[in-house]
Amino acid sequence: MDGDKPASEWTDIANRPVSFDTVKDYIELAHNRGMKAMNYNLIFGGNNDADQDGVSKEWGLYKDAGHAVQDSHPLPEGWKSLELYEPGNPDWQNYIISKEENTFKWLPFDGWHIDQLGSRGSFTYDGKPVNLALGYQSFIEKVKDKLDIDYVMNAVGQYGQPYIAKAPVKFLYSELWSAHSTFNSLKEVIDQNLSNSGNKLNTVLAAYMNYFLSNNEGIFNAPGVLLTDAVIFASDGSHLELGENMLSKEYLPHKNLKITPELETSLTHYYDFLVAYQNVLRDSVEDSDVKLESSQIQLSDSADKGGVWAIAKKKEGYEIVNFINLLDATTLGWNDTFGTQKEPAEKTNIDISVETETKVKA
Repeated sequence: MDGDKPASEWTDIANRPVSFDTVKDYIELAHNRGMKAMNYNLIFGGNNDADQDGVSKEWGLYKDAGHAVQDSHPLPEGWKSLELYEPGNPDWQNYIISKEENTFKWLPFDGWHIDQLGSRGSFTYDGKPVNLALGYQSFIEKVKDKLDIDYVMNAVGQYGQPYIAKAPVKFLYSELWSAHSTFNSLKEVIDQNLSNSGNKLNTVLAAYMNYFLSNNEGIFNAPGVLLTDAVIFASDGSHLELGENMLSKEYLPHKNLKITPELETSLTHYYDFLVAYQNVLRDSVEDSDVKLESSQIQLSDSADKGGVWAIAKKKEGYEIVNFINLLDATTLGWNDTFGTQKEPAEKTNIDISVETETKVKA
């Protein structure tokens, strides 16, 4: 888009053609189904020809104190380049905010999905070290004053999340990688986010399933997908995974893996459950130390192979326990990266005793 006049077509970062009318139609389709449409934009990214649009190299992030090498993010061959700018720089802020204001003038987006790239360890043009995480909070606060829309910011590997949680965002969004690779870490991240926000903001996790399996065409491994969803839902979170296709990589158009009809049915049941029981799954609930015992199966308060993970929560009037069946689990890595997770055998008529000092109503 150039000034106040939107282009009818442009190329995206992968040099693919994008139509203004198609984007607008997609937004309207989302709105017709009760969905919000978020405009995606990196907080500090620009093409290598951004100087032709008034962007100064003095606004950049640099790998060295002498500004010899501007920080950049490598992209596949044939794509545009991506150079990075200091998000706390007032001139960069004014520049990118003006672009967002023009976008929202012409397209009926509901909010801005702000992205980042994790810790960079960079310098300003004049050699000062940059605290990116601290800058994220001030950036969102400033842009909210200029453009009063909904905001959410991706915390890549949880980077900057304590600061983002203090900014005017609707929920907390964490894109998880190898540092948070286990079932236990899913709950830990959600617990961290609740703590960072004073138990006020819910969490959405970008957690890409069957990552290396999707290097080739095939189908998603249903047990891996469903176990991961069960852990996330039971831990007070939600999973960014479904759109025009199910996500297996951070490049969202990637769609080598397909959902089987059986998995589609199961996912529909899972999301129906998440919505139907949202008040006891993620509505002002907190961890409970309720004591549970069983003479038939191994109960645990963490994710362990060969056991059942009892995730216990509480709120006024309720003790809530979600049981995650890991008795037959082949891996405790939520990603199930090669699609090897095994379907757990169904267990029935299991005796569970719950110790409580309160009167049981039902």
